[in-house]
Amino acid sequence: MAKVFSSALGESTNIDRVIGHLSGNCPGPTVVFFAGIHGNEPAGVFALKHVLNELRVRQTPIYGQIYAIAGNLKALQANVRFLEKDLNRIWTVQEINQIANSAENLGSDEKELWELYQLLLEILSQEKAPYYFIDLHTTSSETAPFVVLNDSMLNRKFASNYPLPIILGIEEYLVGALLSYINELGYVSLGYESGQHDDISSIRNSIDFIFYTLNISGAVQLSTPVRNVLEQQILSSDRRTNTFYEIYYQHKITKGNRFKMLPGFRNFQIIPKGRDIAEENNKPLVTSKKRQIFMPLYQELGSEGFYFIRTIPRVLLWISKGLRWFRVDGLLVYLPGIQWASLKKDVLLVDQRIARFMAKSFFHLLGYRARRLDKTHLVVKNREAASRNWEYKDSKWY
Repeated sequence: MAKVFSSALGESTNIDRVIGHLSGNCPGPTVVFFAGIHGNEPAGVFALKHVLNELRVRQTPIYGQIYAIAGNLKALQANVRFLEKDLNRIWTVQEINQIANSAENLGSDEKELWELYQLLLEILSQEKAPYYFIDLHTTSSETAPFVVLNDSMLNRKFASNYPLPIILGIEEYLVGALLSYINELGYVSLGYESGQHDDISSIRNSIDFIFYTLNISGAVQLSTPVRNVLEQQILSSDRRTNTFYEIYYQHKITKGNRFKMLPGFRNFQIIPKGRDIAEENNKPLVTSKKRQIFMPLYQELGSEGFYFIRTIPRVLLWISKGLRWFRVDGLLVYLPGIQWASLKKDVLLVDQRIARFMAKSFFHLLGYRARRLDKTHLVVKNREAASRNWEYKDSKWY
């Protein structure tokens, strides 16, 4: 058990790993919410406790299963992002296998991962599809709420139900995120950033988002008027509606470097050319052209200083959908410099000395995530191959 404090509310609450679990009498989805994967982000914890309590008090009919799970209990109690390792950067197969093989000699955050991993396996073995995994977060900078996800068509289709900006491409820059691990298992998974860490609106926004998600997934049936009110409340938090953005640049903070974000920047802000935005080792970082900034870092822990994003035109989203539908990627291996790197034919190895014409942006259209292997090669992995679309085909939103 951990005692978690909210400076926004000025109160504490005691939680276990499973904050709450509501089981319905009627068949339905399995909806799993995570909160506090980062220990300095308690808003989602308090929002989940409020929603579960309200559902109980109102005796709201539940369809399927609803889980509310706390992430890093020790970090939540200490009100720090993490103690030794960022819990949202170690969800890789390699890291999990290493933890499994050294279960008696684990660090604090590794123990948290192992407990969460065992709970995840238990839910997947005991409950029924379709599964929805939602990770609740807040940011260190001022922000309007937004949704972030791995760019599979399944994720994209589900996320389009939210009247919120949707950010694609973060998995190319963040290795070991919980939702990336779950998405590679084929399930719907998305993150929700509700606002700044200690802003009370972050809790209110999370409450609205949780109720809205339960309705979209079919776990809770809301009347049309109630749903419309919720939609307007979510919409009023950000007038961008469900505009799609992609991340195209990350400023990675090299270990040992002294990084300081200059004050006053907020998510989605347009920054003109020639503007100082941060300092690194006492040298200014200046925009070389007009940029749109995303998640500027205003906390001590963290290795991502800021990102740049851009709007994705709707026509590119439609082209991407068509290319994936017709599996155009299967023709790429007939081009020079490109070959399959996996027997499952879901990973390509690209030699950019030969296939110079193949840019990351083209692979994105086809549903691939690109990572640099070395100076001359890219490894690109198909984000569509694992999607368990058949488990969601009877859902109303599908």
